[in-house]
Amino acid sequence: MYRFFRPPIVKFALNLWPPFWGAGIRIVRISEDFRQVRIQLKLKWWNKNANRTQYGGSIFSLTDPVYALMLIGILGKEYFIWDKQAEIHYLKPGNTDLFADFLISEDQLEQIMAATACGDKYFPEFVVQVKNTQGEVVSQVKRVLYVRKKPQYRATCEDGDKDTLEGSRAIT
Repeated sequence: MYRFFRPPIVKFALNLWPPFWGAGIRIVRISEDFRQVRIQLKLKWWNKNANRTQYGGSIFSLTDPVYALMLIGILGKEYFIWDKQAEIHYLKPGNTDLFADFLISEDQLEQIMAATACGDKYFPEFVVQVKNTQGEVVSQVKRVLYVRKKPQYRATCEDGDKDTLEGSRAIT
């Protein structure tokens, strides 16, 4: 793994990153294995919309690029990992600070590694819920990532060796 890519350093850097800092987004916790991340969006005067609730763009921003960074921390330099696509469903106004808990399970990792071992592109989907301080779901965000093993790290596979994982599945 990259020397600088350790949870405390990533947390520190992201908390200073202008898009997060300016929007009132704060990384609360990154687990040592990068499998769990908790993020907070503070309700501040500068990120309120015309209705005096959380600005939707800030809610959407708090989920970007969290899953990609988690996978980089877990899988390391052997993979290309990018955010590919996202969609958000606003369910109710955000009248308080908001929180999002991101999780990547062992099963999800095994699925990603199996699908990409021979160099195939894989597009895992992750769903995260953004909640208010009362634990009510304010929005739900689906993120689709692009994951592919770099050429120098790919297994030598014949067509018959490849798993037949077609498309992608939502990972919740």
